[in-house]
Amino acid sequence: MSDQPTNRPTDDDRSTGPPEPSEVPEEDRATVEADAAPPADATDAGGDERAPAAADDTEAPEGEEAPDGDRADGGDRATAEAGEPDDDLRAAAEKVEVDLEALLEERAQYLEAYQRAQADFENYRKQVQRRQQEAINRALGSFVESLLPVLDACDAALAQGADAVEPVLSALYGALSKEGLERIDPEGKPFDPNEAEAVVHEPGDGGEHVVAEVLRPGYRWRGQVLRPAMVKVTD
Repeated sequence: MSDQPTNRPTDDDRSTGPPEPSEVPEEDRATVEADAAPPADATDAGGDERAPAAADDTEAPEGEEAPDGDRADGGDRATAEAGEPDDDLRAAAEKVEVDLEALLEERAQYLEAYQRAQADFENYRKQVQRRQQEAINRALGSFVESLLPVLDACDAALAQGADAVEPVLSALYGALSKEGLERIDPEGKPFDPNEAEAVVHEPGDGGEHVVAEVLRPGYRWRGQVLRPAMVKVTD
């Protein structure tokens, strides 16, 4: 049976191994612990790794002023950004003002056109009413004019002493007078050629022409001369 090598440490190996902590002197133990400790800038008090140092171009910490160049650039940017909205608002306000002026001018034009149209319509309405009334008056005047010979006959009958026709004449003339018929009887008044027609002249004092006698009465219908009176005038 051959000899097998053994792995058990010999006395020499045990003597050359690392000394037990109890066998290391106190001053050497402090040196070893100092060498084994990590660098101070690698870990912090809590054992965490520290962040690398900040680069030179990073922003200044809070509470510290930024360099003059950075502060000037930031101010220019802020001024430009603040100026842009003001320009937009000013442009919008000017546009609104122009639009408002145009609307006011257009409103004035429409108002003037409306007032002119309203005045024209009012004049047209009055003109139509006047024409209608004139047409009605002419139609009624023609009808009344056709009744004038009846009135003349009644007057002649009364002049001959036929008193029986007086009630008929009074009733007929009363109904027509309510509608606007008026008798023209200028006897003893100055001669008016607009309402009387002189068919006989006789000498007088040489003064103003005066109606001496009414040969046939005239009539007015609603202010218009329907038939002038036939009269005798003294010169």
